[in-house]
Amino acid sequence: MQKYETQTVIIDKSQTNKRLDIVLTQLIGKYSRSHIKILLLNENVKKSDKIITDPSYKVKEGDKFTILIPKIIPSTYTPQKISLNIVFEDNDLIVVNKPSGMVTHPAPGNKDNTLVNALLYHTKNNLSSLNDNNRPGIVHRLDKDTSGLLVIAKNNLTHFNLAKQFEKHSITRRYYAIVWGLPQNQTIHGFIERHRINRKKMAFNQNEKGKYSETIIKLKKSYNICSLIDCNLKTGRTHQIRLHMTSINCPLIGDKLYGKNRVNKYGKDKKNFNKFLFLKNFNRQALHAYKIGFIHPSTEKYLEFKSELPKDMLKLLEFIVKY
Repeated sequence: MQKYETQTVIIDKSQTNKRLDIVLTQLIGKYSRSHIKILLLNENVKKSDKIITDPSYKVKEGDKFTILIPKIIPSTYTPQKISLNIVFEDNDLIVVNKPSGMVTHPAPGNKDNTLVNALLYHTKNNLSSLNDNNRPGIVHRLDKDTSGLLVIAKNNLTHFNLAKQFEKHSITRRYYAIVWGLPQNQTIHGFIERHRINRKKMAFNQNEKGKYSETIIKLKKSYNICSLIDCNLKTGRTHQIRLHMTSINCPLIGDKLYGKNRVNKYGKDKKNFNKFLFLKNFNRQALHAYKIGFIHPSTEKYLEFKSELPKDMLKLLEFIVKY
């Protein structure tokens, strides 16, 4: 849980009609104007119990402001020299192509060899700290066995801006998935909540329990027993694509958590039995985040990046065509 320290400032006559962000920067002293702006936008500044979020707010003599300042806990994670596939980098952010098998950030059981460990080494610890340094730089994540594009924040202002874009679902996020069967072009929507028995799983429902989710599915190519699809995320919920495809009886190839009981029917066709065995033994969910697009927090220009299918998914499709 995030911990805060409280600071109170009172405006004197010499500061009247100045911008709030400028005055707070001067009075608090140890924070930059960018940091003060983040505190304002995060609703951490109050005037007489009324939240003030506008950095350009003109202060008056006698105004009393209370500021909640997050206590920064230094990251205890170890920077590690691990190879990274960096697609784009500037002073504010990094777009990285994460391989399957790499955990996004340290967690119990995975303290080392994560993407965060590699990023800490690459940036010399120059990552955002808005997550109380539990997940430095991480604005969003991919499952360990999902490959593809992630955007990483180098500073808190960038992190805050990108997080707001994710919150508004204005980020472009497209995935390739190889699934069992032949799904139709469609939009899948419903609600996702934590599974009530198995806490490692999520559950999909139409009863408005949890958070709303929506994915647009487009068939790219059918391989009879399986299909390559394009998934356009309109929301970004945990395990969203995996749950949505399982809900229409077309679970992801290699998904060991969802839809296992819906797979064996594809092995009853003797003509496709060899393909079935090969697909069933694929060692991760066949899911790749191939496109991400967002407004750059500093330049305010739209940036979009793409990544080709990884080798293991390409080889899987090549085998299906060959045999």
